[in-house]
Amino acid sequence: MQLVNVETVDNHIAVITLNRPEAANALSFALLTELENCIQKISTDRAIRCVIITASGEKAFCAGADLKERKAMNEEEVVAAVQKISRLADSIEKIEVPVIAAINGVAFGGGLEIALACDLRIAANHVKLGLTETSLAIIPGAGGTQRLPRLIGIGQAKLLIYTAKTISAEDALAIGLIERSVATSFLQDEAISIARKISQNGPIAMKQAKQAINQGMDLSIDEAVQLEHAAYVKLIPTKDRKEGLLAFQEKRKPDYHGS
Repeated sequence: MQLVNVETVDNHIAVITLNRPEAANALSFALLTELENCIQKISTDRAIRCVIITASGEKAFCAGADLKERKAMNEEEVVAAVQKISRLADSIEKIEVPVIAAINGVAFGGGLEIALACDLRIAANHVKLGLTETSLAIIPGAGGTQRLPRLIGIGQAKLLIYTAKTISAEDALAIGLIERSVATSFLQDEAISIARKISQNGPIAMKQAKQAINQGMDLSIDEAVQLEHAAYVKLIPTKDRKEGLLAFQEKRKPDYHGS
């Protein structure tokens, strides 16, 4: 059985589905390896303009590391396993096009860290989320202590990490941990709808916007504005920019090709 499924919607949207529902889509070594391979292939596919990461079933998006598997590991193997999840999160964050996490069920520990590496997070309104590692006498090790405070602020991040508290989709929306909360039956449609809106915009512009936002967050405002200007300049000679102006003039939808 494949642990990760990939399908393409409208030729430009890649939907990655974790497929280990019997184990709450926990991050086993095999699942991580399949997911790494999928991301590598998608990252080199120029036709893809947006990626959605979700999971099978309604109970779990991802419960985090496979603790049954980890229990049998020695200390060196545990460190390697954590680093593997961390590298995966990094590879998701570095996908050039926007990535949406469609969180269909609980997202704990490494599962939430994967969602944090995405650009946008949409959750079904029944889900629970949390970085629960401190309850197991460890800390988030796949970027959680760094990405969470950047997203929701230091105080809220410390509260969640220190207490290992899980929160509802409603509370997650209130603190900015997720961008949308919808009924379970509408989750896939909402994710696809947002992905379609993203995909109809200039592909090169999307990549440059993501790069400017992500890299600019760690710079001073002066340096960040310079970074933004450099990203803008790269778009001036593109055919897509000229097509956008022409389509606006002719009152029609633009036909972008990423060139």
